[in-house]
Amino acid sequence: MIPHSELLKLKRWNTPTIYNGWEQLTKSDAGKEGFNLEESTDFMPQMGPMAGYAITLVIEPGNPVHQKTNTDVWSDYRAYVASVPGPKIVVVQDLDKPNTFGSFWGEVNSNVHRTLGCVGTITDGSIRDVDEMTNAGFKALAKRLSVGHAYSTPVRWNCEVEVFGRKVKPGQLIHADKHGFLVIPEEDEQNLLEAAIFMDNNECNTVIAAARNADGKTNSEILKDINKASSLFKKAVKEKFGSKGEW
Repeated sequence: MIPHSELLKLKRWNTPTIYNGWEQLTKSDAGKEGFNLEESTDFMPQMGPMAGYAITLVIEPGNPVHQKTNTDVWSDYRAYVASVPGPKIVVVQDLDKPNTFGSFWGEVNSNVHRTLGCVGTITDGSIRDVDEMTNAGFKALAKRLSVGHAYSTPVRWNCEVEVFGRKVKPGQLIHADKHGFLVIPEEDEQNLLEAAIFMDNNECNTVIAAARNADGKTNSEILKDINKASSLFKKAVKEKFGSKGEW
């Protein structure tokens, strides 16, 4: 795990910026892997990005059987949550999909998980008590809002889950905001922050600067400047990472 201080620095950047750095580091197919393939909604965009390590949970709020048969499940599940170092993001797969019968998340669960070191959740189910969750400092990316909780009992945890078309294993680093979320392979964690900052600086110093410095110029002059800046951008990326860059 990277230091908590570095996670705090990762939170200063939006998830697309982190992605820009990650795609230069990874051996994965950055065009298809790592991020959510289905639309998610950030219900607390004003809280900014969140970064943390995944703990995982499976629920099935539409099935009353779990609540009747798993009598000690809450105690066991909370012990799991408490046993993992933070900061943590709870990734929850709802087996009722495509239906949504009830929410695991609300005022009570968000406060409990926050005090156990969790900073937020990503769930392909629903949430409720949005204002109260926000007040608890607990961020949520979810499918929708709902009124009730139905039979929101933990079914299993500390296992691979799939949410919004992306598989997530316990312990994987996640960065998330209003754009969606990115699941970082372990081998890409160490230099992620440096790569993201480099890519952002490179954009600002080259292509964005050329595009913004266009007052009084003809289209021909603007295009010439942008093409030159694009070449400089790609050169810097190739020198840093040995790749061709994105422009």
